[in-house]
Amino acid sequence: MSDQVRVRVLAEGQVQGVFFRDSTRRAAQRLGLTGWVTNRPDGRVEAEFQGPRDAVDQAVAFCRQGPGEASVEAIDVEDVERVDDESGFVIV
Repeated sequence: MSDQVRVRVLAEGQVQGVFFRDSTRRAAQRLGLTGWVTNRPDGRVEAEFQGPRDAVDQAVAFCRQGPGEASVEAIDVEDVERVDDESGFVIV
């Protein structure tokens, strides 16, 4: 599993109320990633993606754009520790 990475993404802008979480979940599932996505009280969306680096990079690229109605103004990405035995990608 050495090819597996995990990143945390914080997206800000018009990212809540525009189906950002559901679109992110569907993108992550298509890419075969595990992790989660949630709305934060400060108006940002936070997500963690885990899987092969190229698939994780594609998920991050999706978050830079978001779904059609979103307007992503900034995105922070950081590597975080992998989670063992995680299955699926969920909205929390």
